Amino acid sequence: MNTTLKFTTGLVSLCFLNNVIASDSCTNENTAIPYSTPSSDFTLHDNGTVTHNTTGLMWMRCSIGQTLEDESCTGDASGFTWQQALTQNDTAYAGYSDWQLPNKNELASIVEQHCYEPSINEVIFPDTPANHFWSSSPYAYTGSGAWGTDFYYGSVFYYVKFNYYHVRLVRARQ
Repeated sequence: MNTTLKFTTGLVSLCFLNNVIASDSCTNENTAIPYSTPSSDFTLHDNGTVTHNTTGLMWMRCSIGQTLEDESCTGDASGFTWQQALTQNDTAYAGYSDWQLPNKNELASIVEQHCYEPSINEVIFPDTPANHFWSSSPYAYTGSGAWGTDFYYGSVFYYVKFNYYHVRLVRARQ
C-alpha cells in the first residue's frame, strides 16, 4: 500500500512517498539555476543512509561526528586532516563495514548547484556544514594536496593535506 504524508508550514510543503522525498528546499538559492540533485533522485533508508539513484551510490546522510535524529543531523561535524580522513575507510555504520572516503567525482555528484551556503540538498543531507569536505583523490600536481569539495558554493578544489576538514562516507554500487 502506498501512503503519502504531507506536512505543510507557512512556507514549505514537503511530501513523503515510499521513502522518497518529493520536494526540495534551500536555505539560500539561485532561482536561475535548476536543481541538480532533486530529492526525487534519492531513496531514503531507515538506517541513516540514502541511495543516489542516478549514481547508485549509498551515502551517510550526516557528516562524521553527527548523528541523525528526527530527520536532523545533531552534533558537530568532526574535522580531519586528509590522512586522518583516509583512516575512516571501512567504518562500520548501518550494518555495513565497507564505507569509503568518496573520490572527488563521487563527492561532486551530490553538490546542489541551485543552493549555496550550503550547496547540498538539505532535505537529503540535513545540517551539512557549508564548509570543506575531503575526497580520497590526491592532487597530482603537488604531493601536499588532495581534492575536496567546498559545500559553501559547491566548488571542487585542492586543499593542503594537513588542514582539518569534514568527511561524509559513501558505499559503492552493489
